[in-house]
Amino acid sequence: MNLPNPHGAMLAIDAAAIAHNWRLLSSRIAPAECAAVVKANAYGLGIETVVPVLARAGCCTFFTAHLEEGFRVRKAAPTSIIYVLNGMPPGSEPLYQINRLRPVLGTISEVGRWKKAGGGPSALHVDTGMNRLGLSLGEAKTLSTLNEWESIGIEVLMSHLVSSEEPGSDMNMAQITCFNRVKDWFGDRIKRRSLANSSAHFLPEPPIYELTRPGYAIYGGNPTPDQHNPMKPVIRLEAQILQIRHIEPGESVGYNAQWTAKRPSRIATISLGYGDGWLRSMSGADGKPGGAAMMNGKLCPFVGRISMDLITVDVTDCPIADVSAGQRMTLIGDGISVDDVAVMAGTNGYEILTSLGERYQRRIVGV
Repeated sequence: MNLPNPHGAMLAIDAAAIAHNWRLLSSRIAPAECAAVVKANAYGLGIETVVPVLARAGCCTFFTAHLEEGFRVRKAAPTSIIYVLNGMPPGSEPLYQINRLRPVLGTISEVGRWKKAGGGPSALHVDTGMNRLGLSLGEAKTLSTLNEWESIGIEVLMSHLVSSEEPGSDMNMAQITCFNRVKDWFGDRIKRRSLANSSAHFLPEPPIYELTRPGYAIYGGNPTPDQHNPMKPVIRLEAQILQIRHIEPGESVGYNAQWTAKRPSRIATISLGYGDGWLRSMSGADGKPGGAAMMNGKLCPFVGRISMDLITVDVTDCPIADVSAGQRMTLIGDGISVDDVAVMAGTNGYEILTSLGERYQRRIVGV
């Protein structure tokens, strides 16, 4: 007996594209090492899915945001090097050491507690302009004058670029200059440096050093906005059509009647909503276009407000024979990229990826 698919939407993740994207980034910066940032559940695609693919492709070093993510990466890639970006909460020192995780130390207090706990491999984060995490320049300079470095175990000096996706930004060179100054303070006591994120791999003079840590580009996002995307697309998202209804001019669609038909229209209701990470900012209203889906090569606009589980799409311009209940419309793929969706939503592709919900049927292809 063939049972119906219990999922309203299907998310296909291309493992071969993930491996290709990481290898492309790695080739651009060799002989430096290319790590992989897999925080936020590997940008929404799943740590348990993505990390083994990257490990098989040759990636040896991973960055997460939280300890819990580090535990998951350790299970998925037992021999890998894993750094945890968001610092070291008080009392967590044994968890790092037992699970062979490396804290990214961002305060003098964290450095002191790590040393007191016996130290071990770790990274030192110095702020060069983000004003978010990391030691201040004054703190870093003071720390560089201390002795007993071997008892701390810091192996990587790192900072984070503010505007690497903007090649013309003055911030890039200002931060690189600042980072080089900090690097000189520590000299050979910290042998590896890391500054480059995804977009920094494509700067005219990329700040490579010994270790880079791309994230977004691995998952198919464009690291060179407003230019051709050098990365392969990684995901495809399709949602099932639940119903087709015919409405007359003057009839409205969706909550609070934000969209009104100007002509006889056919409206497809698809099984996807903000409960699946499809942001309400993509709602279509009178005088305000929103998101869109693709049906057999035709771009069809969202009409009315996106609700928790459903989106209504205007398919009037599609041939009647091409659209029926049970078929699937494409939300990402067929010419709609993650970055295109981000423009429709008024955000960036990072938010689109990391908002992907748990209700999709997830299929791994390209293995």
